[in-house]
Amino acid sequence: MATQTAARGAKAPVNDALYLWQAQDRKGQALRGQLRAVSETAAKAQLRKQGMRAITLKKQGAGWGTTIKPKEIALFTRQLSTMMKAGIPLLQAFDIVGQGSTNASLARLVSTIRTDVETGTSLSAAFKRHPLYFDNLYCNLVAAGEAAGILDTLLDRLATYMEKMEGVKSKIKSALTYPIGVMTVALGVVAVIMLFVVPAFKQIFSSMGGQLPGPTLIVIGISEFVVRNWYLMFGGLFGGIFISIRMLRASPELQSKRDSLLLRLPMFGGLIRKSCIARWTRTLATMFAAGVPLVEALEAVGGAAGNQEYADGTTRMRQLVSTGTSLTAAMSDSGLFPPMVLQMAAIGEEAGSLDFMLSKSAEFFEAEVDDAVAGISSLIEPFLIAFLGVVVGGIMVAMYLPVFKMGQTI
Repeated sequence: MATQTAARGAKAPVNDALYLWQAQDRKGQALRGQLRAVSETAAKAQLRKQGMRAITLKKQGAGWGTTIKPKEIALFTRQLSTMMKAGIPLLQAFDIVGQGSTNASLARLVSTIRTDVETGTSLSAAFKRHPLYFDNLYCNLVAAGEAAGILDTLLDRLATYMEKMEGVKSKIKSALTYPIGVMTVALGVVAVIMLFVVPAFKQIFSSMGGQLPGPTLIVIGISEFVVRNWYLMFGGLFGGIFISIRMLRASPELQSKRDSLLLRLPMFGGLIRKSCIARWTRTLATMFAAGVPLVEALEAVGGAAGNQEYADGTTRMRQLVSTGTSLTAAMSDSGLFPPMVLQMAAIGEEAGSLDFMLSKSAEFFEAEVDDAVAGISSLIEPFLIAFLGVVVGGIMVAMYLPVFKMGQTI
């Protein structure tokens, strides 16, 4: 079955929807694709204008939600770059990527971008219509590649950049996921013990009579409090988390304070700072190598660091650079970068190889992130085992103390 995408006008109506269609052309050949229209009637009219008779027409809505992951966008960019380097026309490359995707949302996104390009829209402008998946940095690099006639090279650099950024993110997540998972399991185990196990022991001890040891009384008291107020405790915990997340999303000031606090956390603060520096230098190096002017590049770099303190610092750097201050001096004034990065930037500015020196800095800090993740993982595992042993083991010992005491009496 052939695959064909219906064209739409240069400007889609604000209230249009996406329709998946199957139709037959004048020769009776079965075709399928998708188009945007304000109604089902309008969609059928578009197909008739192209000489096709609609068989099925299914409305999909105007968006794709958040089912497309950043690593899938990185893979899409890599595939597009590879096919363009191989001499495959852009529209055909879109068809190949869309048909080969296992994610229906990504396939629809690729098809819509292809339709925009087919109707005369530039690739960067087509990407800008989907800011949920393609940020300013992505669109600016694509625009630079189109203007310079080196789109395949810029897409290759962009794919490499995105792959490295996703690699850094995954390492940070792996360093944080393990302790969070273990602590969650530990809290669940303690909750089960307090809600079900300790009350059972309490009934046994009540039938035995006698004075209970102090640690046992403390554990029983905590258990009674948890049993009486478990709904308030769990409701307060999950409610507090929900409210905190909403407040953080609504308040840039709180986001800035949170990010500043994260950079100063013991053990994890250094890892997060190294990650921010790696992403900041990698992003600036990629944009500068693409020929994007420094002031314009700095406008997109701040958000790529993933930390509000670095975003605010980059805004101040951009203001200084726009008034004639060197990048190295602006970076030094921010207080966000170690001496090694400043020296590399200074050498790059003097030698006219700023992109190369920033790339080397990024590689160094990406390696530092790897080492930090490995170090944290090796340090935190015995600490968590000891914590679980003290908490869970302490509770169980406290509950068995009366049994030991009774055995000594006998």
